[in-house]
Amino acid sequence: MNRVVITGAGTINPLGHSVPATFEAMREGRCGIGPLDVRDVDRLSVQIGGQVRDYDEHRHFNRQQIALYDRFTQFTLLAAREAIAQSGLEFAGELAARAGVVLGTSGGGLNTQDENYRAVYEEGKNRVHPFVVPKLMNNAACSHVSMEHNLKGPSFTVATACSSSNHAMGQAFWLIRSGAAPAMVTGGSESMLCFGGVKAWEGLRVMSKDACRPFSLGRTGMVQGEGAAVFVFEDYEHARARGAEILAEVRGFAMTSDAADIVMPSKQGAARTIAGAMRDARLNVEDVGYINAHGTGTAANDKTECAAVADAFGAHADRLMISSTKSMHGHLIGGTGAVELLACIMALRDGIIAPTIGYEEPDPECALDVVPNIAREAQVDAVLSNAFAFGGLNAVLALGRV
Repeated sequence: MNRVVITGAGTINPLGHSVPATFEAMREGRCGIGPLDVRDVDRLSVQIGGQVRDYDEHRHFNRQQIALYDRFTQFTLLAAREAIAQSGLEFAGELAARAGVVLGTSGGGLNTQDENYRAVYEEGKNRVHPFVVPKLMNNAACSHVSMEHNLKGPSFTVATACSSSNHAMGQAFWLIRSGAAPAMVTGGSESMLCFGGVKAWEGLRVMSKDACRPFSLGRTGMVQGEGAAVFVFEDYEHARARGAEILAEVRGFAMTSDAADIVMPSKQGAARTIAGAMRDARLNVEDVGYINAHGTGTAANDKTECAAVADAFGAHADRLMISSTKSMHGHLIGGTGAVELLACIMALRDGIIAPTIGYEEPDPECALDVVPNIAREAQVDAVLSNAFAFGGLNAVLALGRV
């Protein structure tokens, strides 16, 4: 089987409009969550979120493109441009024919849906723009990335709620490892911070009105974010032959289904996925130094995830560092695993462990080293990135230094 490495990374999210800006914010423990700036915000009971601030679509796209690109697609295209530029790959000839795109999203073009439902139901319009369907479909971002960069190989979109990005990156990993593709553009994006998107999530009663404080006693729930992160996964020998800079190696992947409950997570399902990713990567528990947690800030998720880590790692769980960067950028739903993979790369390359900010008081049911409030310097050789979605769909990636 082929080894798989990461040779490019790009992002736009509440912490920054690039990878370097995001790394800086993570090192500083900066919070990207603040008051929402959306239409009819006064009708929402939850009025905070991790929005991408200071963003002007007209700086990046022309009028015709904006008519075709929902906000989640715009974020994806910007992240893909940064990732592909860093990788140094030019997709032409045989490489273009075999390389493709696998992206994750949950809501897809939710802003477009929200705007057009308003137009039809609230404003009484009888006609919508002819591009509404291609703008809102979940595969829109994937399709536009493939067209912009001449990627003609396997290309598709994965939608598994909060695990979408990890599932997508796992498929890209498998395609390269099997020899089906020499390189893949992969990651995920989300933009659900519109009136309809937030109002729907309010109904679940899992949203915090003040802050996201994963693993902290007294936490009040999750906070939504938006944005994208995209990576270039590449066959190791292909990357080495062209002298590419390697950011990290993707060593393993596992996915499972709880087959239990549509919203309540399962300790057994999460633990099986964690163990499966380590087994696939041929890692012993002692090899793993850091886990980027799913860590939503809800009582059910946090205590279940900590219990699953304890089950999978045994005594080594007490020596692990496990943090949730959702405390800084919010929960990007289908795009969250991709943004969180940046923290894993930072840990491996720079020896900086992103903190769990907003931490106030220890929770006996989350008695692990959650790197509270302040980033930490530590050399780690292998890390995991957890994603556990509604519907009991779990996906864990294992990465290592090259």
